[in-house]
Amino acid sequence: MTITMDDSKIQTLAQVQEVLRSSRNLKFKGQSRKDKYTWIVRVLKRFDYFSLSKKSKGPVKAYIHRMTGFSRAQLTRLICRKLITGALNTGHPKRNRFPTTYTLADRLLLAQTDNAHQRLSGPATRRILQRQYDVHGDKRFERLKDISPAHIYNLRASPAYRRIAQTFAGTKSVRVPIGVRRKPDPQDRPGWIRVDTVHQGDLDGNKGVYHINLVDAVLQWEIVVCVEKISERYLVPALEQAIALFPFKILGFHSDNGSEYINAVVAQLLNKLLIEQTKSRSGRTNDNALVEGKNGSVIRKHMGYGHIEQRHAAAINEFYRLHFNPYLNFHRPCGFATVTVDRKGKRRRVYETYQTPYERFRSLPHAAAYLREGVTFEALDAEAIRLTDNQSAQDMQRAKNRLFSGFDPLPRRTKTSGPLVPRGTLIPKKEAVSAIL
Repeated sequence: MTITMDDSKIQTLAQVQEVLRSSRNLKFKGQSRKDKYTWIVRVLKRFDYFSLSKKSKGPVKAYIHRMTGFSRAQLTRLICRKLITGALNTGHPKRNRFPTTYTLADRLLLAQTDNAHQRLSGPATRRILQRQYDVHGDKRFERLKDISPAHIYNLRASPAYRRIAQTFAGTKSVRVPIGVRRKPDPQDRPGWIRVDTVHQGDLDGNKGVYHINLVDAVLQWEIVVCVEKISERYLVPALEQAIALFPFKILGFHSDNGSEYINAVVAQLLNKLLIEQTKSRSGRTNDNALVEGKNGSVIRKHMGYGHIEQRHAAAINEFYRLHFNPYLNFHRPCGFATVTVDRKGKRRRVYETYQTPYERFRSLPHAAAYLREGVTFEALDAEAIRLTDNQSAQDMQRAKNRLFSGFDPLPRRTKTSGPLVPRGTLIPKKEAVSAIL
């Protein structure tokens, strides 16, 4: 049932307040937006709304709100529009738009051209469009002959083009049949290592050394080696050396999709050692996050970002073997997360346990079953107590200072050169001035 209301007899604010009180439980609805706007204009004019005091405007505004059902924010915008423009129109406001250069026919013509040539590059397609007009005299290409290669790609993204394009397809993933693309599942067993490469900067077109960082996923046992280059000649012996330095059996080898690890030579080495090779999945940044975190908190912290010439790789590797790796695994505590799952299934990590990797290894049940052949806990215990934690750290720092003192004099720092020496490195007095420069 539709009821038409005539409120022309309501002329005073007292009558408005009486209507508001008596219609508290009633709900009104206008016929159309145009009718509502017309009625609002009449009410504002009847009560001379814009000359009323702020206290008197409230009942009038509440009356309009009750009758139209508009929200208070929308009603405020409509009253402001009436004040500024003098009217309330239901039409959409006019917006500035850029003129259209290429029509729907041009998009369809481009799609037909791409279908015929199996979608060439932008510059090659532009040359075809020019030849269609200039050489073959096809007047339909009059606008397209002047199009830029970049705008060709814009038109290719339009719905009209995509409806008839035959060569529109997503990017195809590269499939390399080396390694299994999945996150390793160690199940609280040591021997599943994560691997990554850290490059020690470029200088004047010359490459620096490469650090190979290997971290066990369960114990955080870390072995670092250094090579001049990441070619097969240097990388394979370095991996063999690093794997042999772990005191437990290596069962899994996980890396990103870099070609230094995903190749036939590394795959052959791992197959010979009966080690499963896995690689990170696309879009899963956490697959190799453990070793990437160690790259920053360990390698970059101690070795810095500055360029180190490749000829120093052997000296760095000896420093790693004698001082750095024992310090990391026997004397440097790591945080081990306790994972809890709430009733909504959300996982939360809390770091309350801090142990050295060797302490973590010792705490495993049946830890002796994971040891390599020829390695005993007696020998590992002797290495763990040979030096205190502070003595091992100080010994490592002294060896690192001797290592850096054998490098070439530090060049003058530039805006793009980055830190030349790692934080915490004690620079010998003779090189202190050049380091400051």
